[in-house]
Amino acid sequence: MYGSSPSSIAANGNDSKKQRLDESPPSRVLHIRKLPNEVSETEVIALGLPFGKVTNILMLKGKNQAFLELGTEEAAITMVNYYTAVTPQVRNAPVYIQFSNHKELKTDSALNQRAQAVLQAVSAVQDGSSPSSDPGVLDLAPPPSPVLRIIIDNMFYPVTLDVLQQIFSKFGAVMKIITFTKNNQFQALLQFSDPVNAQQAKLSLDGQNIYNSCCTLRIDFSKLVNLNVKYNNDKSRDYTRPDLPAGDGESSKDHSLLGTPSGALASYSSGGGYSSSLSLSQGGGAISPLSAAAAAAAAAGRVALSGSGVSGVLLASNLNDEMVTPQSLFTLFGVYGDVQRVKILYNKKDSALIQLSDGNQAQLAMSHLNGQKVFGKVMRVTLSKHQTVALPREGLDDQLLTKDFSGSPLHRFKKPGSKNFQNIFPPSATLHLSNIREVIGEEDLRTLFSNSGGTVKAFKFFQDRRMALIQMSSVEEAIQALMELHNYDMGGNHHLKVSFSKSTI
Repeated sequence: MYGSSPSSIAANGNDSKKQRLDESPPSRVLHIRKLPNEVSETEVIALGLPFGKVTNILMLKGKNQAFLELGTEEAAITMVNYYTAVTPQVRNAPVYIQFSNHKELKTDSALNQRAQAVLQAVSAVQDGSSPSSDPGVLDLAPPPSPVLRIIIDNMFYPVTLDVLQQIFSKFGAVMKIITFTKNNQFQALLQFSDPVNAQQAKLSLDGQNIYNSCCTLRIDFSKLVNLNVKYNNDKSRDYTRPDLPAGDGESSKDHSLLGTPSGALASYSSGGGYSSSLSLSQGGGAISPLSAAAAAAAAAGRVALSGSGVSGVLLASNLNDEMVTPQSLFTLFGVYGDVQRVKILYNKKDSALIQLSDGNQAQLAMSHLNGQKVFGKVMRVTLSKHQTVALPREGLDDQLLTKDFSGSPLHRFKKPGSKNFQNIFPPSATLHLSNIREVIGEEDLRTLFSNSGGTVKAFKFFQDRRMALIQMSSVEEAIQALMELHNYDMGGNHHLKVSFSKSTI
């Protein structure tokens, strides 16, 4: 009855059948092609759930196709726009989504009963009623608790409390979150206001990836029915009690950027640029768009990465060729990834190639450092066409323009699960100092940072005096101080660690 419609538009840039966007009017019915053989109705419905209510589904299993009807045309347009930029995947295989010529689905056929039963069950969870479908189709017993236990597998990139809040608030009001590490795994307990919201989140998110091909969510109901949160900080948060203290040595976060309504969907950057947005991936393709501003705040500007085929080499240009060295570029770019090699170009000394461990780190560094002022000049950072930075033959690099840092002990991200993953922030005027020697006081540090060519505006020791915040008068001064003073030898086997801070003093 429903074949593929010739004038519908492809929602994927790499589909050979892509046609001009103005050829077919939008419809709330979407046509999905190239589905894997054993795909379930639930998996197809999951593609549409983040965008709004799914009102009908028709599976064409012999053709590896399906039709999905959303509650509104607006939801369907948002879904198609989103998947124009990010290839949707089901079971690690790309699928193709386009508008259908059909304005609604009529599915009263007995052949479609199973799909209807699954849809009814999912809709019941969305609406908060109890499903009357065949219980054998989908496990939807009454939810035992509003609290979910979340384990993150393959955590190659940091997942913060705010990232979890952004993802899960799509399904209802998140009341409390506690994060912790157990058995060397990042875990969280997250409490919704209603057990039905917890059930819907578990149904949609269990087994999904937060970033492409990594950070997989494993979700179960917790035996707890209420969480007791004592502090509002990076590790725990009670959204119903903003008055709670931050706790010892912890800084309370500014939530002003994170107040996104749980139903808000921002259109994904559909150009070739990398949107500072977070993706929720299904086996490698993003399925849940978040408000770009909120996601950027939540993920501290981390980019949603479109696959691992991207080069790990960056080209930095418009550098101050009198001041910049391979070592200073290693230190600055090393804030966002493990720099392997740096080459300042022989014939164009205001440009350099920087090779990081992988394409993800390169994009992270590019998103944070492009456009920053370094030694008085606005630095431009782009992805290079080179796959690696070649080392010169022995004796040929008499100007020391190329340096191999692959064996450096200063890599911040070598250790999986390192705390450094949780502390990646954009360049800021405030720097976080750690590993401070006991005998070093505030005046010593103020003098040290003033001598780097900047003005110290404020200073604050943490309680144990091994860490501190220091505020320079500009981001440029802070960048310069970090390049000069990270790993500064303070004597007594103490090397100062410097990074950008999210806090202000």
